[in-house]
Amino acid sequence: MSTVALDQAVPDFTANATSEQTVTLSELRQKNVIIYFYPKDSTPGCTTEGQNFRDLYAEFSELDTVIFGVSRDGMRAHENFKAKQSFPFELISDPDETLCNLFDVIKLKKNYGREYMGIDRSTFLIDKEGVLRKEWRTVKVKGHVDEVLEAVKSL
Repeated sequence: MSTVALDQAVPDFTANATSEQTVTLSELRQKNVIIYFYPKDSTPGCTTEGQNFRDLYAEFSELDTVIFGVSRDGMRAHENFKAKQSFPFELISDPDETLCNLFDVIKLKKNYGREYMGIDRSTFLIDKEGVLRKEWRTVKVKGHVDEVLEAVKSL
């Protein structure tokens, strides 16, 4: 599967999510879809980002927009993270990196001098026809969700 390009249709995918849900992109037509990739459940930046999406969830919903958070964490960690933070949206578990590779978010990262391959915090906005309209890569959490909301409003 090739990677997604801006202003191109996103290839259909199916993924497992919290609340025992299966998410299939083609079944979400007529809704805008936000997919945000984050490195790890229950870490400070990832928690803040999720909380920011949670806090503006009603505004996204009014704009016919669904939100999914994606990381390589397992379903149990996702369920705990979602419950603890009261996220009103589902988290997708991507341990085999299928979605990560589709959206090309696995990058070489450095932490305390150690190099490893990890998720580059990134967000993607897919319109109601399934076309990728906007992408944010190497996201800084502060102010990011407000920017995503403005992009949805401009569709």
